[in-house]
Amino acid sequence: MRLSFQLMLGFVLLFSLAGWFVVHIFTNEVKPGIRSATEDTLVDMAQLLAPMAAEDLKSGSISDGRLAHAFSQLNQRPINALIDGHLKQQATYRIYVTDAAGIVIYDSTGKDIGADYSRWNDVYLTLQGRYGARSSPENPAEPNNTVMYVAAPLYDRLKIIGSLTVAKPNVTLHPLIQRSEQKILQAGGVLLLLSFGIGLSLVWWLNHSVSSLIRYANRISQGELPSAPKLYSPELTRLGHALDSMRRQLDGKSYIEQYIHSLTHELKSPLAAIRGATEILNEHPPEAVAQKFHHNILQQSQRMQRLIDRMLQLARLEAGTEQNRTPHLMSGLLDKVMQSRQTIAERRGIQISKQLDHAPTMICDGLLIEQAIGNLIDNAIDFSSTGACITVRDHLTGSHYEIIIEDEGSGIPEYAMDKIFDRFYSLPRPDKPKSSGLGLSFSREVAHQHGGDLVIQHRQPHGVKAVFSLENA
Repeated sequence: MRLSFQLMLGFVLLFSLAGWFVVHIFTNEVKPGIRSATEDTLVDMAQLLAPMAAEDLKSGSISDGRLAHAFSQLNQRPINALIDGHLKQQATYRIYVTDAAGIVIYDSTGKDIGADYSRWNDVYLTLQGRYGARSSPENPAEPNNTVMYVAAPLYDRLKIIGSLTVAKPNVTLHPLIQRSEQKILQAGGVLLLLSFGIGLSLVWWLNHSVSSLIRYANRISQGELPSAPKLYSPELTRLGHALDSMRRQLDGKSYIEQYIHSLTHELKSPLAAIRGATEILNEHPPEAVAQKFHHNILQQSQRMQRLIDRMLQLARLEAGTEQNRTPHLMSGLLDKVMQSRQTIAERRGIQISKQLDHAPTMICDGLLIEQAIGNLIDNAIDFSSTGACITVRDHLTGSHYEIIIEDEGSGIPEYAMDKIFDRFYSLPRPDKPKSSGLGLSFSREVAHQHGGDLVIQHRQPHGVKAVFSLENA
């Protein structure tokens, strides 16, 4: 089961639980709470009317006393009270009074005078000096249509001489309950929608973050060197850093293994040559032959020394520990490189021309730039024939400064185009021994360290075009 589906399922269950919780709270708290508040109001009203009813009862004017007169005036005019959006037009109270035996002697509706209410809880408990209240169906055929009754005792000094009950149909509370229910459900619905939206956003973000980590891991497995993705979460960021650290450690291990393998492979030839020359020298050959093999030993030793020095320099460069960036005027720096190669080029009958029209002042490591451009010019000289011309020109774009070196040499075979930047890969020179194969790797790494790149292209009708770019910051 996919993680996103599991998360969505979890959120659906959470939302369902929240919905049930809202309904449960309303059913178990809101409705009883409204009825409790109504009962509290009925208690206050019964206590307020009880002294008036007691005076009427003692004076024998319960049917036409102050209480009866007050209730005869009730609902003579519409109330027109707008309560929380509900228009109340008349009072819905019923009041009845019983004597000490529980017989109804006054009823505001006039229908139950003379009835025996002594067994109803509101009258029965009140006449005993206790709190009397009940909730009973107004019509036995409609058990859900109940009326709330709250009674108060009528006193003649310390003696209970009757009871007064205030009644209110629960149906009158339905508009309040329905409005409360509607508001709670609306607020709950909005809350659920917001929670669902937040949940979807969280699931999308988490799925996107995990997908970014998966793509990052896949790119690493394919041999790429991607940057760790930005994940706006401490836990996922730590996971990304852990993957990046693992990748760097694996890269470092692979890097060292590759270097050792390449170095040992490249050292085999000079070591074999030195060993062969030593074996021949041990046989005490003629002086001329001995001198030749002594020269071979020296030449191969120098080659190994150059190879090791170049590898160490490239390793330091890739580790970012061999840089000293200062302002340099690029035209002066390029002139210095070309002048240092001018003697070798003239000896070979090769002309080096320059077209530097845009050379700016740049913050860079001048020594590394000189070595990188020098490698490219050396390659152009090595593969050019007598009478050829090498052109060095520049081009300034909005974000990069390009140094372009073009030669008229033999060019690069198609089979070698995708290998020329491999370490120790070298094409045979027309009249020179094989190079270390590290020059182009070094030059491209210098360009990368300065925010640029090195691109090698075919030049028509023959020759090579090298574009060395630096970030123009």
